[in-house]
Amino acid sequence: MFNHTDLARLQAQSLKMQGWIRRQTFSPLDEKTLRRFSSWEVSELIFKMNQSTFRGKLAAEPNLPGGEVEEDGRQRWFSLDEINELRRRIKVNRKSLMPPRPEGKRAIRAAIANFKGGAGKSTVALHFAHAAALDGYRVLVVDFDPQATLSHSMGLNDVAEDHTVWGIMARDLEKETDRMNQAGSGAESGTALPRRKLPASIRDMGLSQLRTSDFVKPTAWSTIDIVPSCANAAFVEFASAQYRHLNPEWTFFGAVSRFLDGLPDDAYDLILFDCPPAIGYQSMNAVFAADVLYIPSGPGYWEYDSTTSFIGQLSEALGDLSHGFDAFPTGKIRLPKTFADIRFLMTRYEPSNELHVAMLGAFQQVFGERMATHPIELTRAVEQSGRFLSSVYEIDYREMTRGTWRRARSTFDRAYEEFRSHLVVAWHKLEDEA
Repeated sequence: MFNHTDLARLQAQSLKMQGWIRRQTFSPLDEKTLRRFSSWEVSELIFKMNQSTFRGKLAAEPNLPGGEVEEDGRQRWFSLDEINELRRRIKVNRKSLMPPRPEGKRAIRAAIANFKGGAGKSTVALHFAHAAALDGYRVLVVDFDPQATLSHSMGLNDVAEDHTVWGIMARDLEKETDRMNQAGSGAESGTALPRRKLPASIRDMGLSQLRTSDFVKPTAWSTIDIVPSCANAAFVEFASAQYRHLNPEWTFFGAVSRFLDGLPDDAYDLILFDCPPAIGYQSMNAVFAADVLYIPSGPGYWEYDSTTSFIGQLSEALGDLSHGFDAFPTGKIRLPKTFADIRFLMTRYEPSNELHVAMLGAFQQVFGERMATHPIELTRAVEQSGRFLSSVYEIDYREMTRGTWRRARSTFDRAYEEFRSHLVVAWHKLEDEA
């Protein structure tokens, strides 16, 4: 017979292996660092210009960041900060290299969601975040998944649960309850509303004293921050049910949205959500706070079946919220919940596999223009990036043949560029909510 102590022992054994893997993957200090990018990558893949044109720009303006030069002098290697400095200062045909951002708008929020495990949510979120950073955007990633795959891939491992989405929700419960009590006691007419009480076990956690910035952690990428997750945050589903009982009027699904409302509108350009493989309190917070919903799915029938169930259950859940909480304030995102865009994205796609081709056709027939044109192809380099807790963008192309690396990067480049094109269109629709 096995009980919780046996599970704890098995976890301890696994954590030892996890630590060994991190030491092989990250720096000797067990911290993830970001590599430099070659002048070939910077010019042709990031800035989309000819290498000779790029070299000419550097030669014409000696005060531009020059990167680190290889011993043979053939190649320069640039940090992300140097790349962004070059982006701000270089123009091509009088055009800026800065990415498009609608003026006067807050950061746009996109949720990567599906309750089918293995659909590629964390992989897509990781690669889109890194691609956006290389594109010049400032990115905030929110990891809603207690499996914390995205957090681990971003280099965060020792995370306290009160600094995760669970902490944000518990803090919001306390703040919203206090706000309701103040509003009730300050009524000008009629009998004052009864005060809602929270137990000392919640008050004593001190979460109300935490600032918004206390939940946001830096990553190895200087323009990417993260609200991380951890395994201990898994009990958020149980805790949230208790919290709703303590204050039935608490708009639990708006907790993260209100948290993000507390950020300056210009603090970030893109906010990405990596959702857990279930519809629950965390995932409902993610989809409610999102402006854009991206739904990844594998190329099999069971993935298609699961995706169909997901959008059906999500529709019912959002419908229930619209009817049950329409009288309560929810911040910048209002009820009934609407999305500026919804897209479906096929992952783990093999163009030589007849079944995958047929399933892509089925998805396109059903979802039409909602289906992303460029699927994420399954390549050896993509598989390798997953094993080493890194994106294709973080892997040095010298560690494999350049063609293998280039093919893997190309599939994410195409998917990201399509994602960005939809995002910019949706961004312009936020003017009434900014």
